[in-house]
Amino acid sequence: MREFFPLLIVGAIIGAFTLIFLAAYFWERRRRDREDSERTMPDSEIIRRLLRYAGPYRKSFAAALVIMVFSIAYDILSPLLVGAIEEMVKDEFPLSRLFSTVAVYAGILLISMVCTYLQAIILQKTGQKILSAMRRDVFTHIESLSHEQLNNIPVGKLVTRVSNDPNAISFMFTNILVTLVKNVMVIFGVLGAMLVLNYALTLMVLCFVPFVVLFTVIFRKFSRKVHRRVNNATTDINTYLSENLSGIGITQIFNREERKMRDFLVKSRELKKAKQARMLVFGIFRPMVYMLYISSILCLFYLGGRGYIGGRPILGQMISSGVIVSFYLYVNKFFNPIQNLAEQFDALQRSFTSAEKIFRVLDIVPEITDAPDAIELQEIRGEIEFRNVWFSYVPGEWVLKGVSFHINPGETVAFVGATGSGKTTILSLICRNYDIQKGEILIDGVDVRKIKLSSLRRHFGQMLQDVFLFSGDIRSNIVLREEGIPDEEVYKVCRYVNADSFIGKLENGLDEIVRERGNNFSAGQRQLLSFARTILHKPSVIILDEATSNIDTETELLIQDSLEKIKNIGTMLVVAHRLSTIQHADHIIVLSEGAILEQGNHQELLRRGGQYYHLYTLQYHKQALLKE
Repeated sequence: MREFFPLLIVGAIIGAFTLIFLAAYFWERRRRDREDSERTMPDSEIIRRLLRYAGPYRKSFAAALVIMVFSIAYDILSPLLVGAIEEMVKDEFPLSRLFSTVAVYAGILLISMVCTYLQAIILQKTGQKILSAMRRDVFTHIESLSHEQLNNIPVGKLVTRVSNDPNAISFMFTNILVTLVKNVMVIFGVLGAMLVLNYALTLMVLCFVPFVVLFTVIFRKFSRKVHRRVNNATTDINTYLSENLSGIGITQIFNREERKMRDFLVKSRELKKAKQARMLVFGIFRPMVYMLYISSILCLFYLGGRGYIGGRPILGQMISSGVIVSFYLYVNKFFNPIQNLAEQFDALQRSFTSAEKIFRVLDIVPEITDAPDAIELQEIRGEIEFRNVWFSYVPGEWVLKGVSFHINPGETVAFVGATGSGKTTILSLICRNYDIQKGEILIDGVDVRKIKLSSLRRHFGQMLQDVFLFSGDIRSNIVLREEGIPDEEVYKVCRYVNADSFIGKLENGLDEIVRERGNNFSAGQRQLLSFARTILHKPSVIILDEATSNIDTETELLIQDSLEKIKNIGTMLVVAHRLSTIQHADHIIVLSEGAILEQGNHQELLRRGGQYYHLYTLQYHKQALLKE
């Protein structure tokens, strides 16, 4: 019994660590049951959906798999060759035999290196194609979401979904999966070679496998949690940065830099804690596997040495020095992939967490979609009708209450009312940025819900108060990257809306650089560029939502002149607080708390002496006082 005492000590140490890990696992499981943790997507579902992206590249993965079989030949055969050399050097042998054995060893190593290189090239190209496909799908899906859905998702989170998360998934296809498959093939290949070489010592090594599996299962539970925590903390800090860097001017104006820095440090510390927790989980698992590896080596040397020195068989098999040397190398190649699985599993969990985040975005069902029988409108006359329209952003809180009106083709119609009366909402509903709860909205007699979205919005041109310009140059912001539009046509449109008044003074003209959000241009210049962009795409209906506010008097005169020209293009819908800008509208609709109070042209509404008259009189006296 004394001769097995060292083996009992090793078993006791491993058993103690096993009990500790099991206790930690069940404690964590109970704690998680008490918490209201978020529901997670099963790994099987994530794998199934990821395989859809890998499906078109089955041949590439198959080629990589075949090459991989040759690349692992070195791991399987090299211990046998080293063991043969060990047996060889005990006795006299021809030197040519040693040279031939070494040549075979070098040849196997060279083949393995070449195959590894080819495999990496194939997988990198395939991974980049999958990455592009996934980013395209996510970006396209985000574009299909309604305004309300986009308003409920922080921009930083969407940026993370499109940029960071697909990178982790690409790394999974190019590196993680192939390494996992290779490690599994090496493990089974080495195990087969060990069984052929000496099944008795192989059974001894296999005694440690259940503990490896158990530790891996426990690690998986902890790993998934910490990876999700890191991913959430990263998204939070990206969202915070996206919002606060965009509004850093406001922060400086109100001298809130220190407060924003404190908030940033809080989120940074949360990310630091999450990463430290991940490092702790990973730092415990890998040494545990290494402990099992060292324990198996000690048992190999103890049992193999006793059998070789004493000349006693183990389970009927004799032990030679060559077998011990080969097994020593095999045990290393058996446990080294298992150790690597910890790192690969760590990265795999990161990829699964990223994939889960992406699939959650892809699973958001767009609220506004084309009906199965939606039609394509090649052109529209611009007739618009609201029939008893009710709409609310929040259920039960009506923004529009039974609104009805009719706009004839080519008319200029203005919407007037206090803030929150529903003016901008009406314009958004016409373009179907939102869907109404009751009533009908008709374009040329057709319900907007029966018109394809792309067809409907193609005929509308919108000029808003807050003009958004993209980074690039003036030309790209006017044509919006549409190919085939000559500069002559762009210049013609710019002259039409008076944008040439400042473009002609720029050093580079249409090639003048536009910085982020167009912050190197004034509000009036941005508005003129918005007019040019809208007119260039030849809309049938033009929407202006406070397009003449927040601009200087000189630019306002240019814009007013542009508006007079634009009125001849098609139907025009205008929202403006300055009533002086809409006096010549064909029809004016006055709104209050989501309902129409009165409607008519400027003179008719003044004669009635209603709400419009009071608003106009108030603004007239205010302007008179300012002039004095």
